Amino acid sequence: MGILGDIFHKIFPAKHPANTTPPQPAPAPAQAAPAPAPAAPQPVPQAVPTPAPAPAAAVPQVDVEQVLATMQQQSGQQLNWRTSIVDLLKLLGLDSSLQARKELAAELHYTGDTNDSASMNIWLHRQVMNKLAANGGKVPADLKD
Repeated sequence: MGILGDIFHKIFPAKHPANTTPPQPAPAPAQAAPAPAPAAPQPVPQAVPTPAPAPAAAVPQVDVEQVLATMQQQSGQQLNWRTSIVDLLKLLGLDSSLQARKELAAELHYTGDTNDSASMNIWLHRQVMNKLAANGGKVPADLKD
């Protein structure tokens, strides 16, 4: 999953679904089905009750704010991870260079100008927080869309 996967690995526990679910493959292109062979008469099937689908397992929530605040205390650094993607990446021990942020932008399908790093950085921080929330992270409302 690239840089976003690295972020997930730093924040979520190892066995958390965000770290254990492989990326979904792209759908296979549709192929023309061969013409069906003439079928022999089939017996009429009896109605069989369909079991109700099992409820989806709840994704365990991880308090992202608490995890990052603890990491910051342990690091002894004054990093503004709540608003800065650069500081967030530094806190996680990940590459925060412009090139790494451009790679993250490509991974998250940023359509803006990557040379406008200020706008890109704001967008990246929001998207990372949204992705954390969508994958079981408890993220404060003011940090996501």
